[in-house]
Amino acid sequence: MIKILAACGAGINASHQIKDALEKEMKSRGYDVHCDAMMVKDVTATMIKDYDIYAQIAKTDMKFKPAIPVVDAGAILYRMPAMAKPVYDNVEKIIKEKGLN
Repeated sequence: MIKILAACGAGINASHQIKDALEKEMKSRGYDVHCDAMMVKDVTATMIKDYDIYAQIAKTDMKFKPAIPVVDAGAILYRMPAMAKPVYDNVEKIIKEKGLN
């Protein structure tokens, strides 16, 4: 299973939209993906190591550099397939490059 972390300011709306969209799209592409959503202030260098990909909504100074691939996933929130597709393609590219499947 591929583990993705999505984080936003409050951890109750945007990150959950990203979570649902990534799980649905990656499943349709044949990947077993689990995505967690949380508040960005709660993301730590230690806990992010438990994930394969970090899907950020906005670039945030987290006081550490994530040791996993980071995907800018904010475009998914516009709910326009043409804007979300590059995000999904980037996630799939990372999955293939890292052999996460």
